[in-house]
Amino acid sequence: MSASVFSLDGKTAIVTGASRGLGQAIAQALAQAGAQVCVTARSLSALEETREKVERAGRPCFAAAQDVRDHASIAPTIDAFSEKCGKIDILVNNAGFEHVAPSTDVDEALWDSIVDTNLKGAFFWSQAVARDMARQKAGGSIVNLCSLSSFVGIPTAVAYTSSKSGLLGMTRALAAEWAPSGIRVNAIAPGYFRTAMTEGFYEDAGWQSRMLDRIPQGRFGREDDIGGAVVFLCSDASAYVTGHCIPVDGGFLASI
Repeated sequence: MSASVFSLDGKTAIVTGASRGLGQAIAQALAQAGAQVCVTARSLSALEETREKVERAGRPCFAAAQDVRDHASIAPTIDAFSEKCGKIDILVNNAGFEHVAPSTDVDEALWDSIVDTNLKGAFFWSQAVARDMARQKAGGSIVNLCSLSSFVGIPTAVAYTSSKSGLLGMTRALAAEWAPSGIRVNAIAPGYFRTAMTEGFYEDAGWQSRMLDRIPQGRFGREDDIGGAVVFLCSDASAYVTGHCIPVDGGFLASI
């Protein structure tokens, strides 16, 4: 197999929630594979570091402020990116939010904030991009950021677990529906990665020790561990792969 099947030369990718952490790492990986990259986050200034890193990889980067919970702003954002970049080939739904709390303390506002960001926002971004891909009649690839909690229950994370389980179901449903249009929909499930969103957990040395005991590779994920799986799912190397979720977790889900 030629390495060219992993190339994203000539492709345009959108990454939501790309201002830091895994979203920023994914944007860099897509650029390194040859894509020009469009990035969103709630704050335009927060995307500056990502834009600089993508451009250092030798690819153009276009940024826009967009809150995934604001569904009315999604289509105009895509239109603005299309004007600059041409057709959209790739969408990575990375934007996410987590807040740990006992289930008996979860109120409607917290539930809505988490589910609207992680699940509802990902659906409406996917819908809008799929419409654009269908008009172009060129197909494309959508990758959703699921979670270990898409597969296992995590105490004190009921809203997050519900949103990520729903995202896995959504991935499968959209893959089955959109395959005839040449649109592939897949997901990755990151394991324990130390990012700004999860930093609070890692401040507990006891928690770290317990988690490392459950990860066969014996280490937490690094941000550069995530890009390979995403590039694979966005490239022609995965042309016959749709409706699946790849755990990137050091073997966590494979062990007991």
